[in-house]
Amino acid sequence: MVRPSFGTQIAFAMLFGLAAGLAARAFPDATALATALDLIGSSFVQLLKVLVPPLVFASIVSSISNLRALSNASRLVTQTLLWFGITALIAVSIGIALALTIQPGIGAGADAAAAAAPRTVGTWLDFLKGLIPGNALGLSASTKIVDGAPSTALGFNVLQIVVVSVLAGVAALKVGEAGEPFLAFSRSLLAVVRKLLAWLIALSPIGAFGLFGHAVATYGWDSLARLGWFAGAVYLGLGIVLLGVYPALLAMHGLSPARFFRAALPAIQLGFVTRSSIGTLPATEAVAERLGVDRSYASFAVPVAATTKMDGCAAIYPAIAAIFIAQFYGLPLGLTDYATLVLVSVIGSAATAGLTGALVMLTLALSTLGLPLEGAGLLLAIDPILDMGRTAVNVAGQAVVTYIVAHREGLVTGDEPVGHLVPAE
Repeated sequence: MVRPSFGTQIAFAMLFGLAAGLAARAFPDATALATALDLIGSSFVQLLKVLVPPLVFASIVSSISNLRALSNASRLVTQTLLWFGITALIAVSIGIALALTIQPGIGAGADAAAAAAPRTVGTWLDFLKGLIPGNALGLSASTKIVDGAPSTALGFNVLQIVVVSVLAGVAALKVGEAGEPFLAFSRSLLAVVRKLLAWLIALSPIGAFGLFGHAVATYGWDSLARLGWFAGAVYLGLGIVLLGVYPALLAMHGLSPARFFRAALPAIQLGFVTRSSIGTLPATEAVAERLGVDRSYASFAVPVAATTKMDGCAAIYPAIAAIFIAQFYGLPLGLTDYATLVLVSVIGSAATAGLTGALVMLTLALSTLGLPLEGAGLLLAIDPILDMGRTAVNVAGQAVVTYIVAHREGLVTGDEPVGHLVPAE
């Protein structure tokens, strides 16, 4: 019996999840089914998140150790950040063009009574604070009052873990022989975490079933009707970037888009159902390695990309949403405002790291443009539905940039370098 490919397994899992979600939605009394879907999906994401901190730390420390064999490591970092900016610029430009063409905010059926300023608001100060580690592990705690009782939850800021990992890796190299045991431990830790991840990734179809089924059962698609033009504009923009821009950039570099999507489809699907670039990070790194990207570079670029490379959440969506809100309230925007929106989207992607996705980026854009923050409340009803598409594009973009930069620098197996790779003496 021929075993289906990993991507095919996830596709079938999503179909079964769709059926289960529709069944749970059609029969409200079937609470056990909805609860089971939620338990399966949330447990899978939780297990993924448990492995992310040690994976990021060990990957980056080990990659810095491996990259010391190259004298152009600083150029690799520069090239990676440059391509983050290039793709974000293209994505936000497409978002602005679509919003001005479709004009989703004019005559929108959104309920104005739903307008309310969100509790979480993005600011440039959040971005700067997010770069400074609160502790060596990048851990954070938040307490909420639920039914009159306090509830505390622990989380982690991946951007802070990246900062700590980079500093630790560089320091280990600087101390010379004394740092070798630490580097050896990091490589050993990475091998152990990778084996755990391999076991967990094998369970991805089960997780996809629960996650997608729970999303359909909880949100359905009814709420899209009131904001149909807006949702259509967002998904059209996401589709253009995913199926138009990324293949074009790959083809420009002599890379096969078909080969890329065959390798990346499972991670893109997983991003769609998990709605988390961080949770999908292990699968994205596996994609880079399947494409032949050198492990020492992939283990550095992918974790950084997972925190700062978000074409869906930080470029397309805030562009269309900000213009939608301006049109809804009848507030004109000028060329300076559009230029500011581009700048915020290209530079401010990292402001979403460790926080709640696109909402933070949207409020950052709204506050910078002077638009009413209450407008964000209009869009919260369909945000989970849009977030699936946004995250899928985020994950694809993270893999695309890693693949392109590696190809340009000759770090893809069997490739000739497009740039100049200079080994260290």
